[in-house]
Amino acid sequence: MMQATEAILALPAAATPYADKVDGLFWALTGVCGFVTIGITLTIAYFCFRYRRGTPVNRKLPDLASGKRRSRRIETVWILVPLAFFFIFFGWGARLYYIYDDPPRNALAIYVTAKQWMWKVEHSNGRREINELHVPVDRPIKLVMTSQDVIHDFYVPAFREKRDVLPGRYTVLWFEPTLRGVYPLRCDEYCGTAHSLMTGTVYVMSEGDYGRWLASGSEEPTLARLGFDRFRELGCSGCHGPSSTLHAPSLAGLYGRMVPLADGTFVRFDEAYIRDKILQPAKQIPAGYANDMPSFQGRVSQQDILELTAFLRSLANTSPDVPQGNHLP
Repeated sequence: MMQATEAILALPAAATPYADKVDGLFWALTGVCGFVTIGITLTIAYFCFRYRRGTPVNRKLPDLASGKRRSRRIETVWILVPLAFFFIFFGWGARLYYIYDDPPRNALAIYVTAKQWMWKVEHSNGRREINELHVPVDRPIKLVMTSQDVIHDFYVPAFREKRDVLPGRYTVLWFEPTLRGVYPLRCDEYCGTAHSLMTGTVYVMSEGDYGRWLASGSEEPTLARLGFDRFRELGCSGCHGPSSTLHAPSLAGLYGRMVPLADGTFVRFDEAYIRDKILQPAKQIPAGYANDMPSFQGRVSQQDILELTAFLRSLANTSPDVPQGNHLP
């Protein structure tokens, strides 16, 4: 019986620095809710027996309809104490949420595409895998994710992290694994008849083992190189190239920065912004430029957008004077 109880209460191994913090919040919520539930249940049971109809105590109860003044202390305490706990847990959860929602700038970017019913993963050097994810230990990992069909949810119990993967947009999940090992990957959103089969495995390896694994794949062009080729095929270099005569912004050094828009607001030049500019160029117009960019809706695939994004990400630390593509291996 003791072993069965321990198995029920046991959580998966905490394989990220913030997993213990999530566990702390979980057990605190469970403890407070359990304490309140037991307290209310025992109080109701006590009142049922103590003040049941016909008992001497019941006959001596005051007539509440008589209009006598009643104390509001119990009601006040019952409102303020739960409210205080609510704000405590809200602040605790919000702090963890913002940590998870702000990936480090030096995080290793890996692209994930969800599809009924598999996970397709692409690394920056072009290495691809299905239903598996290899990552190095003690290094921030940033997953840039999208879906080809319906809503999925990328969930690794050992990391205490999950994020919806949506069609038509990018979502980002980041983590920093601290324990080498093999961990299950799940889809945590019902996505169709074979939802329960949409599983995978995360391999956390040493930096050296990960480098050897990454280099052991077949020789394939990197995502950035494929994105550069697509960039030229679509004619983007004719407007955004350093020698272009058209009035279009240079894309070198923009990735990850805040850029001004024509309406006076700012937006981060990231995966979501890049996707919007490719498919809906009139949505957010850069300050100082006309709305001359055509929409590529229907002309590019999800894979094309991933490759273009990888290429623009590779320009993050380049100068506008460097010919596009010269920095690529």
